[in-house]
Amino acid sequence: MTAEHFDVVIVGAGISGIGAGYHLQTFSADRTFVILEGRADIGGTWDLFRYPGVRSDSDMHTLGYRFKPWTAQKAIADGPSILAYLRETSHEFGIDRHIRFGHRVAKAEWSSDEARWTVQATHDGEPVEITCNYLFMCSGYYSYAAGYTPEFPGARDFAGQVVHPQQWPEDLDVTGKRVVVIGSGATAMTLVPALAANAANVTMLQRSPTYVVSRSDEDPVANTLRRFLPDALAYRLTRWKNVQLQGLIYKRTRTAPEKVKAKLLQMVRAQLPADYDVDKHFTPSYNPWDQRLCLVSNSDLFTAITSGAATVVTDTIDTFTENGIRLTSGEELDADIIVTATGLQMVTLGEMEFVVDGGPVDFSTTWTYKGFAYSGVPNLASSFGYINASWTLRADLTCEYVCRLLNHMRDTATVQCTPQLRPQDAGMPERPWIDGFSAGYMQRVMHLLPKQGDHEPWINPQSYAKDRVMFRKSPVDDGAMQFTKARAAAAVAAR
Repeated sequence: MTAEHFDVVIVGAGISGIGAGYHLQTFSADRTFVILEGRADIGGTWDLFRYPGVRSDSDMHTLGYRFKPWTAQKAIADGPSILAYLRETSHEFGIDRHIRFGHRVAKAEWSSDEARWTVQATHDGEPVEITCNYLFMCSGYYSYAAGYTPEFPGARDFAGQVVHPQQWPEDLDVTGKRVVVIGSGATAMTLVPALAANAANVTMLQRSPTYVVSRSDEDPVANTLRRFLPDALAYRLTRWKNVQLQGLIYKRTRTAPEKVKAKLLQMVRAQLPADYDVDKHFTPSYNPWDQRLCLVSNSDLFTAITSGAATVVTDTIDTFTENGIRLTSGEELDADIIVTATGLQMVTLGEMEFVVDGGPVDFSTTWTYKGFAYSGVPNLASSFGYINASWTLRADLTCEYVCRLLNHMRDTATVQCTPQLRPQDAGMPERPWIDGFSAGYMQRVMHLLPKQGDHEPWINPQSYAKDRVMFRKSPVDDGAMQFTKARAAAAVAAR
């Protein structure tokens, strides 16, 4: 079997992969590329998740691409609208011509002798092999096969239906049903008011509270600017405004967490009846942004609670029963349907196997390079967004830097770029790849992810302000990224 060859292989046709395609054809136009997508359509998360009310919890002026203005009235958009935006972007810029659907990538092997990756995939049950000089992983951070569901005692005794939001049945009808949603994250906050519109009653069962903030799904500044300015300029100004605001709020949570906490709880109390127990149900044990804040769109969750259509219960599960859930307190929740909004199953680089010069890659033993590459692993980038801001902000920066790398290799006639620790990097303190973030879905797999140090370029700062400087201003040939020529050419030059 003769392998087809491309300069760059992109894995994944979601937000990151489509953005990577745009940047490559715009800033590294001399490079050939293909996008391999395991599913039958583009969109990634926004094609996979079909549960009621699915929406973004980031504004589309920052979750949208830098190069493609978001012009819809709603800044907090529903899943179908986001998917339509991605399809429009893909078609408008011709990126869809580079996508191959149904190509599930399983393994990638690097050869330094050939200076190329051999990517192994399956398509319609048949093996496919593609080689490339550079591999760009845009496959997201969680397993598409299944979400995370803890082992619940007595789960087999429950006579009703158990559903995880990641595998939401198209024909599931909650009309007149009693529904219990287990969880207190973004998915639960979205599901509960959406289900409450038709269900007999909905209970959000949480082990511990989450910080929530309510905001309108429309941005009046953005909509006003668009009335008087061209779309591109209005979008750029709104994007700048939102980035600055997000940065200020996050910084405030780090410098004055108690004041931010008091303000958030004050805002929640203003949305609920005076006698509602906000301390019990909406006051977390951690500081704001130690985990993600949850967005409540147009106060819909609070409206459902106030009307009695939804209830929040803060307790732990003793066991599932035939008719629902018995809590540790002894209270019983009757249910026809239990929704396990218990989170994602985070994975490393698309659940693929990686081999470099015959040796398997264990990413937990590597150091992160600027949060997108890995020490000792050549010609590989992975796109991972922010946990404290919109994903696409960092995806765009990563794409820009990958193009800088590719252009530098072209200009210097080098074929391999490998992050390597320098003498001055010896003895760096080891920190988690994402530091100061206690969310369970991260903590469960942090030991599988690379380490970060305490100085550039071996850091993953989760700061758009710092990343803009690190990605755009720092030299590509920084001494840590090692560039080498083809081995055959180097051997001739050495004679």
